[in-house]
Amino acid sequence: MQAKLYNQDGKEAGTTELPDAIFNVPQNSALVKQVVEVERANRRKPLAHTKVRSEVRGGGKKPWKQKGTGRARHGSIRSPLWKGGGTTFGPRNETVFKKHINKKMRRKALFIVLSAKVKDGECVFIDRIQLNESKTKAFSKIIKNFKETLGRSLAFVSSGDAVLERAARNIEKLSVYQASQLNALDLLQKKFLFIPKSAIEVIEKTFLK
Repeated sequence: MQAKLYNQDGKEAGTTELPDAIFNVPQNSALVKQVVEVERANRRKPLAHTKVRSEVRGGGKKPWKQKGTGRARHGSIRSPLWKGGGTTFGPRNETVFKKHINKKMRRKALFIVLSAKVKDGECVFIDRIQLNESKTKAFSKIIKNFKETLGRSLAFVSSGDAVLERAARNIEKLSVYQASQLNALDLLQKKFLFIPKSAIEVIEKTFLK
């Protein structure tokens, strides 16, 4: 599979070969949905937390004696029946939402998303990026050379170059993803991908073992 290759000035610099096993995979929406749900569950952090009756302050003394008052029997004002008491079956911050999915399924979903973006023209492959200094302004100039192709919802797939990552991470609405740590959920959150040729090799080496 061939794709257009550009230089950092935004001009065509030939073509590059893309591995069919990664960038030319048939669509399978059901698999992508399943993997994305697992990814989102694994990133979920339980924040809501309610106290049970043993954690609520007070209530060490029996409100009134057991018999003779005509009132209902109670042993603590921190019972869930009382206002200000503990909560029964409320959300707890030790809840575990993690799910498991096979590595092959996870990788297949990644390939499906990459293939869809290439097919829809939402991937720009660049030959090589050279910066004289690790400055956001310098990387932003390169992005502007592709303003007719790329939208504002953009992801830069890094091959591990720390200089480029530092220059790119402060650009508004641009996310930086490591080529060796790509996943379907991250790519679906951004419409356009900006991929150096060196990152293609990293993706192939990492996910096509």
